[in-house]
Amino acid sequence: MKNIILTGMPGVGKSTIGVILAKELGYQFLDSDLLIQQQEKKLLKDIIAEKGVDGFLAVENQVNASIEAERAVIATGGSAVYGKEAMEHFKRTGIVVYLKCSYDALEKRLGDLKGRGVVLKDGQTLRDIYEERSVLYEKYADLIVVEDGRDIEGTLALVMENLRERL
Repeated sequence: MKNIILTGMPGVGKSTIGVILAKELGYQFLDSDLLIQQQEKKLLKDIIAEKGVDGFLAVENQVNASIEAERAVIATGGSAVYGKEAMEHFKRTGIVVYLKCSYDALEKRLGDLKGRGVVLKDGQTLRDIYEERSVLYEKYADLIVVEDGRDIEGTLALVMENLRERL
């Protein structure tokens, strides 16, 4: 059985939907941000502060590329799409689902980006990373689920409906 890998911007509900999806499917749930924190024994924001954005992305890519799981729902960090090796690994081992949310809806959901451990280079805005990452999320996605106008239950139902044909 293939894994299900959830990608998308911070705040789209990858972890929340991932946990429920795993329960519904009888899969295990993995949160790649937590795996990174376990390996580094530090919070994401502290890793970014210490190693810089590029250093963090290298750690994230290494951790994600080494996830060995079967029948797992994997919620990735929003910046996981910058890791070429990791994303190729995810494509080989599972179905990559892009949880897509409009910029306006996302802006309302997100509070303090730095406090969330969001990877921002100096001078980058939410709009900058949204535009930069959207292209990558679409490039790697096997399935795109548009969340706009849906709550968690509605998004989950749409994910389940689309996955049924592939599992």
